[in-house]
Amino acid sequence: MTEVTSGIEDAMSQVRDGWSTTATGGADQGTVRRANLSLVLRSLREGGARSRARLAADLGLNKATVSSLVTELRERGLVREGSAERGAVGRPGTIVEVDGAGAYGVGAEINVNHVSTRAVDLTGAVVSERRTSVDTRGLEPDEVVDRLVELLQGTLADLAALGTAPVSAVVGVAGLVDRDRGNVAVAANLGWQGVDLAGLLRAKLGDPDYLLEVDNEANLAAVAEATPGDPERRDILVIHGEVGIGGGIVADGRPFPGRRGYAGEFGHILVDPGGAVCGCGRTGCWETVIGLSHLIDLAADGDDDPLRSPLLDLEAKVEEISRRAAAGDERTLAALSEVGRWIGTGAAVLTNVLNPGMIVLSGYLGEIGEWIRDEVEAELAAGVLAPDAGGTRIALSALGFSAAVHGAAAVAIDHVYDDPTLVPRVVPTLEVMS
Repeated sequence: MTEVTSGIEDAMSQVRDGWSTTATGGADQGTVRRANLSLVLRSLREGGARSRARLAADLGLNKATVSSLVTELRERGLVREGSAERGAVGRPGTIVEVDGAGAYGVGAEINVNHVSTRAVDLTGAVVSERRTSVDTRGLEPDEVVDRLVELLQGTLADLAALGTAPVSAVVGVAGLVDRDRGNVAVAANLGWQGVDLAGLLRAKLGDPDYLLEVDNEANLAAVAEATPGDPERRDILVIHGEVGIGGGIVADGRPFPGRRGYAGEFGHILVDPGGAVCGCGRTGCWETVIGLSHLIDLAADGDDDPLRSPLLDLEAKVEEISRRAAAGDERTLAALSEVGRWIGTGAAVLTNVLNPGMIVLSGYLGEIGEWIRDEVEAELAAGVLAPDAGGTRIALSALGFSAAVHGAAAVAIDHVYDDPTLVPRVVPTLEVMS
């Protein structure tokens, strides 16, 4: 079962750990049951539909245990049984598969120029997407949350039309986030400091009964790039660029948020001590030389250049830069080349420290990737001590400016895979004949 082992080995380990601690009184049977339910559900997502007998063989559990687990998952609406297994020896078993309509998760994002939402079902299929352009820097935190709540209410209405509600919602924001408290410690580009974002959201949403979490947008963008079961994506760094620059770390297939969730603030690595003042108040941060604002300053030809127009959103500005590059505009190509070299310089620092298998350029950096890739790779090779850049490769995200909300939705629905008991169990009742 090589195609599924990378995704479920950790869950198997948790099951074994649960049994071990049970023996010493540290965990109860409910904990082990939840771990086993998670193990089966994740195996079906990552390894595909199979019979109960095949699941038992793949997971190393006895058939009676797997049969009981599948029955409970079915009663919770998370799996369904369908056709007979093909190619089976003897009596064919019934195929078990994930039921997409069994649970839904909602992702949301607050960024400098927009708020957005995305709802997905248990298979990751998108059932609702909403986005509104808004200059969040010109608003108080309370006003920004009002804009996001408007979108969230529309998304919740979309789910209500399907006869359901979310199990969890995860909100990404461009700043330092204390994940345990849902507090935004610092969001330099938003002008926020010490904002209780989770508290504001809960109050404005009427204290919802589903899980509600807040996380850093770049960490969530990293989750969106870490494809489950893909060995090439088990150790990656994601550099996510919009107005500011953030990052995310995925180690051995799992996001690494750091002690309090502050890991990945790559944009504030010091690279140019004599350079420009950053939005955070310090001088020479990486963000000042690779952020979109700096690229626009380099590429724009005068104050009246359309790239400086407040009427164009970020996506339109990046599209215009790409159009000029494709037309061979020398000023634009020179600007892209300079930014690419700075990206490579910082990427080399990160590679010397962490040696990831891949560095993914996300957000606007992914959108301009074809114009800067050569410079990035050249600086990476020159700046990394290990031969062949330590085996680190550069990849371009295909998610554009929506990477963070993609990741937020993925984290929201993954809570169900972590703990399937979040979804209520519905046991069919038998009618009593009088």
